[in-house]
Amino acid sequence: MKFYLFVAFLFVTAISFSQNFEITGKVLDPDGNPLESATVYVEKQTDSTLVTYTISETAGAFVLSGSSKEERLNLLVSYAGFKPFKKVVEVKEGTQDVGNLKLELEDNQLGEVTVVASRPPLTLKKDTLEFNADSFKTRQNANLEELLEKLPGVEVDSDGAITINGKPVSSIKVNGKEFFGDDPQIATKNLPKEIIEKIQVSNQKTRSEEFTGKAGDPDNKTINITLKEDKNKGYFARATAGGGTNDRYELSGIANMFKDDMRLSILASSNNINSSGFSFDEVYGMMGGSGARSVFGGGGGGGITKAETAGANYTNEWNDKYELNSDYFFGRNDTRQETSIQRENILPDQRYFTNSSSFSDLKNDSHRSNARFEIEFDTLTQLSISPRFTANTGLSERGSLSESLTEDRELANSATTSESEDIYSTSFSNNIDFIKRFGKRGAFLQLEFRNSYDVQENDNYFYSERVVYNDAGDDVDIQDQYIDEDGNTQNYSFSVSQRSVLSDDLFLDLSYDFRSENNTNERYVYDADANGNYNTYNEELSSNFEVQSRQHIPNAGINFEGDVWRVDTNIGLLNTTLENENYLSETSFDNTYNNLYMRARIRYEVQRSKSLSLDYSTDANVPSVRQLQPVIDQTNPNNIITGNPNLRPSYSHNIRAGYRNFDFSKRSGIFSSFSLNFTENSVVARTVTDPNTLLRTTTYTNVDGAMSANLRVFYNKQKKNENKEFRYNLSLNSSYRKNVGFSNGVQFDSENVTIEPRVRFTYAIDDVIELNPNIGIEYNNSNYSISTLNDQEFINQSAGLEVTTYWPKNVVFGNDISYNKFGNVSSEFDNTSIMWITSLGYQFWNEKANIKLKVYDVLDQVINTRRQIGDDYIQDSNSLVLTQYAMLSFTYNLKNFGGQSFGGRGGRRGPPPPR
Repeated sequence: MKFYLFVAFLFVTAISFSQNFEITGKVLDPDGNPLESATVYVEKQTDSTLVTYTISETAGAFVLSGSSKEERLNLLVSYAGFKPFKKVVEVKEGTQDVGNLKLELEDNQLGEVTVVASRPPLTLKKDTLEFNADSFKTRQNANLEELLEKLPGVEVDSDGAITINGKPVSSIKVNGKEFFGDDPQIATKNLPKEIIEKIQVSNQKTRSEEFTGKAGDPDNKTINITLKEDKNKGYFARATAGGGTNDRYELSGIANMFKDDMRLSILASSNNINSSGFSFDEVYGMMGGSGARSVFGGGGGGGITKAETAGANYTNEWNDKYELNSDYFFGRNDTRQETSIQRENILPDQRYFTNSSSFSDLKNDSHRSNARFEIEFDTLTQLSISPRFTANTGLSERGSLSESLTEDRELANSATTSESEDIYSTSFSNNIDFIKRFGKRGAFLQLEFRNSYDVQENDNYFYSERVVYNDAGDDVDIQDQYIDEDGNTQNYSFSVSQRSVLSDDLFLDLSYDFRSENNTNERYVYDADANGNYNTYNEELSSNFEVQSRQHIPNAGINFEGDVWRVDTNIGLLNTTLENENYLSETSFDNTYNNLYMRARIRYEVQRSKSLSLDYSTDANVPSVRQLQPVIDQTNPNNIITGNPNLRPSYSHNIRAGYRNFDFSKRSGIFSSFSLNFTENSVVARTVTDPNTLLRTTTYTNVDGAMSANLRVFYNKQKKNENKEFRYNLSLNSSYRKNVGFSNGVQFDSENVTIEPRVRFTYAIDDVIELNPNIGIEYNNSNYSISTLNDQEFINQSAGLEVTTYWPKNVVFGNDISYNKFGNVSSEFDNTSIMWITSLGYQFWNEKANIKLKVYDVLDQVINTRRQIGDDYIQDSNSLVLTQYAMLSFTYNLKNFGGQSFGGRGGRRGPPPPR
């Protein structure tokens, strides 16, 4: 208690000696024309520490507000192509107008003396938002994730997912190249901040879009990390070992070596706490990662996994023509899961109840290897080859116990199952991409070929015993079978596209895409004889089935890619051919379906940080082999499933709209998105329940009328005053879903509405404390067209508090408390939980070593309770989760950049390096 009173005292004294200020003015070029998107900022005169910054608006006007203890600050203006502007201003309460600030043109004549100025904290380029890493102070030994959390408009959630100005980040690159495959969190949690020079944010682009200059995807973002030139040679490594109660342990290590264009990364880990093993966070590192969060979120996760992982990544470039990026991962997992379910099944004329429990134990070894080799024959011609290989070998042990009861709670049937299954799968894919550009205006020819081959082999020893209770006597049915099931999928596609330049920013695109997919499934079932030998072939349950689908998509489009307007339109034919053949029954089916193919996008950029967008697209999806093959599957004795070979492909219409507006002067932004989806020929299950035995039979059929809509609004606000930061985020997620389904063979409509408001605050004093409270509710309402199906209305509640203190020096004390209450869970399940994770760490040995004591689930209240509402059922479930443990761990870091070995501190420690 005394400690937190002391922290409060520090907070009061920290704000009492600062005075607020507001500086206004205009940025002009030498001719007096306004300059939009110039970076305006103030810094301390003593050590060039950034105080605050803003961006000039359309008319060149700017408002720079903040607070400081300093009497005078340096006012600086930066704009590409102009000399940096610098002026000393006095810190005064209220508003002061510095008038028109005219910039001079940059003159880089040979022999000219260059005046070196500080780097601007933020720069807006044509399609890139660029942050200077040294301008944003972080705590010592910070990583990339902690740096991202300091940037305006950037949000990092508890699972490590990143959004920038409301848009998700899909990939992270280092010096323009992927960092350890396609897992962004390996980069965010392991790259030390002290080697980062710039963070560049742009629209996500494929490799071919980067080469051709074609506009990327504005709905997804890519982050490129530029390393400091004097630090782009060396290594950093980290190793952790820990042991705890209940035989919990963790071991992990990662090493990164780099020199100019070459980079080699190696990692390995072993633990039994559901962790990936590569979190770099000083407080909650290797505490269970996203798995732990999902548990006290009330869903997902579940189970306990012992995981062993090893991998390596190698990247290099030679002569500016050849580039290689390759990686290999090995993983060994042993996952135990247990689940209990209580389910109320609602039919048009009755209802019944199902209770079940199940367990599974999966041991699996996996291998994954990727490579990408690029050749630039010249500046206009590129060839890219990207093979990928995966292999899995596993053993699964599963079992279940279930019972069905009538509305009067009388036992109607029960079933037990046990399975032992050997699983083997391999997958190989390759992508060959050839691009030839014509001139510099954007014309090109692209040829692309993709293929993949997947093999799945399952050997399953299956046993089940089902009892149906009736007045005439119990009916017992036993299955003792060996199931030999093999499947393979072959995909290949070819596309050719040509872009012609009609005028500046106006293009004609012609494309032809061909896709082919072949799925085969061979399933042979053998019943056990009296001696327990599996020699009796069961023809009724066996199948040899093949599905062949082909799509031809010729299309053309007129595309305009201007600075303000961007209009992309592609229209064509979506021709789908579907062929099914059952070799055992000698039956076949084939048909052709023609639909409109359309991709349309309109984007209007009102200002550099304000835009509107509207998208429309169509797509067709082919049913799966399981849904198509007309073979009985009774591995669930209470629900016999048979496919339908007459299913049609589903056809969907997708509409999306978005609005974003970020005000750099106020450090606030609002982002919203809306989506609407209509689906024709949706594939749904059609189940019929026997009213006496409560046994079910299921097949699949096509229905029309399914639709969904989603609205998301997000607002954030940040205020940074020297060593203090305050931000808050308001979000609203709402969705509407209409499904068409069947209840005991009777078709009905269901409608579900979800509204989820949430608010999150952050308050931080550098090197002292960081507070992150949050609260949210989730409102659910479901209605059904069949009156006997009960309408549902309930509210889930959640709240959380993260408190991390960094005082005294080298001591980090963290607490993460999460509260959840589920408003619709059965009284037989716990509906409230409090998850508390705490950790105390101490750094020593020149900040290279860290010892840490952490406790997971301090109150021993973790649960994995969940209520799921389907179209004709209500289900409560409870699953096995990782429970309370304490662990003591030791971490050691090694760093050497540019020949200098050090522990490293975040933030700025003196004047920045020259430009």
